[in-house]
Amino acid sequence: MIYTVECSFADSHSEAEWNDFYSLEKLPALISVTGFHTSQRFRSMSDGCPVYLAIHTIDGLEVLAGEEYRQKGGGNFARWQQHITDWHRNLYSDIGLAPAVGADEILVLGSSGPDPLIRMGLAPLAMHAVALEKFPEHRWLAVLSRANAPLVESIADGLHLYAPMTEQLTSPRALSTASTK
Repeated sequence: MIYTVECSFADSHSEAEWNDFYSLEKLPALISVTGFHTSQRFRSMSDGCPVYLAIHTIDGLEVLAGEEYRQKGGGNFARWQQHITDWHRNLYSDIGLAPAVGADEILVLGSSGPDPLIRMGLAPLAMHAVALEKFPEHRWLAVLSRANAPLVESIADGLHLYAPMTEQLTSPRALSTASTK
């Protein structure tokens, strides 16, 4: 399943330090949780959405309710919690492992249907919200080459572009599971 965490950060003085914490400490801790398979962070290039997005591939909702998840920082932003705004969490139906978005690519996330992504020449993955906020109920995810990003001059309503902040972290369990399929 795909677990998304979206938020903005309200303190510009500590934002760089918070980003280091999230990218260098929190993500590696989360990927070590049994049931987490991939994790990657993004920064929005679009208006009208939270600034930060983390996308994780997990086994299911029970992972987020587990003690190991809490012990390794799940749901907790430590001393930065007071500055987290516009925080949203969703669990979406299984699309397999979340695609890794490279430094030369952009993640495109839409909530208004697959057609705008298809018109961009992309092959969107459909996700249906099954737990947590369940909003938006449907989302479509695709990866766009940065070389093609200038072609997206007018972004359709409900589409947001995200630049990767980290490489995708992958648990050794995810690699062994993928090789047996």
